[in-house]
Amino acid sequence: MSTTQSERLRGLLEPLVSAADLDLEEIEVSRAGRRRVLRIVVDSDEGATLDACAELSRAISEKLDETDAMGEDEYVLEVSSPGADRPLSEHRHYVRAIGRLARLQLHDGDELVARILTVDDEGLDLEVPGVKGRKPTARRIAFAEIAKARVELEFNRKDKKEEEA
Repeated sequence: MSTTQSERLRGLLEPLVSAADLDLEEIEVSRAGRRRVLRIVVDSDEGATLDACAELSRAISEKLDETDAMGEDEYVLEVSSPGADRPLSEHRHYVRAIGRLARLQLHDGDELVARILTVDDEGLDLEVPGVKGRKPTARRIAFAEIAKARVELEFNRKDKKEEEA
């Protein structure tokens, strides 16, 4: 997708997404056979529900029908929330991941899996799990040290509500 088309779509769709109290995370246009696929990824601090995505999809579809932003060719519109193991690239992504386990690749080549405890403007406070029965340790990482970060899926972690019961 050209930068001009991307910017045009973002300018057209961002007000609709904001009106739905969501953040526009990503716009991607790709080919699927003869058709194009327009993928729009949205999120919020509370997450993007299926109903919110469906409602937003209808609003976006109407807006795109009113304009020539997608041209005359057929396309499929997909509006969704980011995946559970999505990359963390914006400050708000880290804030939304507080309490979650994350895999961080650092610029110095180190890799770290730790739970995000707090986030501020400079970086993260983490809890690094102990190895072989040792207690977890605290660690501070500045955003400038992080090359890539991604939320890790946890299948056996108890929900906070379960822990309080």
